[in-house]
Amino acid sequence: MGQEITINFPPKRIISVVPSQTELLFDLGLDQEIIGLTKFCIHPIEKFATRTKVGGTKKLNIDLIKDLKPDLIIGNKEENTQGDIEELAEYFPVWMSDIFTLDDAMKTISEIGALVDREPEASYLNHLISAGFNDLKTLALQNHIDKKVAYLIWRKPYMAAGKNTFINDILLLNGMTNVVESERYPAITLEELKTTNCELVLLSSEPYPFGEKHIEEIQSAVPNAKVMLVDGEMFSWYGSRLVKAVQYFFEFQKQLY
Repeated sequence: MGQEITINFPPKRIISVVPSQTELLFDLGLDQEIIGLTKFCIHPIEKFATRTKVGGTKKLNIDLIKDLKPDLIIGNKEENTQGDIEELAEYFPVWMSDIFTLDDAMKTISEIGALVDREPEASYLNHLISAGFNDLKTLALQNHIDKKVAYLIWRKPYMAAGKNTFINDILLLNGMTNVVESERYPAITLEELKTTNCELVLLSSEPYPFGEKHIEEIQSAVPNAKVMLVDGEMFSWYGSRLVKAVQYFFEFQKQLY
């Protein structure tokens, strides 16, 4: 946000308002320091149950956050609303990430690690992520995976992950080319989807919970494409979940040979 912030170091009262970054903070060992999170910060579930919920990512409970008196709030430009963040920044140190690629995600992990005095732990996570995704990229090339793909995130209206998104970068790293040319998350009709000649349509488990019943609906509209359900967390969570994502994509790629 172009603001210089001063924090108590290391911070002792952290509120995270982004699910993937909340999981990262717990994985960095900040069990005692995390005092608040959103209702979507469900991993790890046993930690979620014992923490104060400060609303949803798009609609934060500002008064409750003020009552908790955090010494650091960690958010994300895409996940949180500008109004909420600007209001909170008047009272507390707020640190924001802005992530479009795997490299951005690793940079964020490093920066958060430095911010919360967990640099060795953050460095180790990045080592695992970097090695894992390099292997995935190599495997995709070796196995000649080159699929034209559409990745749907919403229904009524259908919406897709377009260019200039983290999801798009993850697709590319696994040998898939996004057929949606628009940036960010455009609406798309099934008729438009058919004209893209995509070979693969991926239905994400989040934010819209696509299920088996939706496969038939989309398959009938794009009969020449393979329609698959995928774990949205693996494609879109950019914290320590990326370590688990490596194994997920090893298995996923096997379905694309």
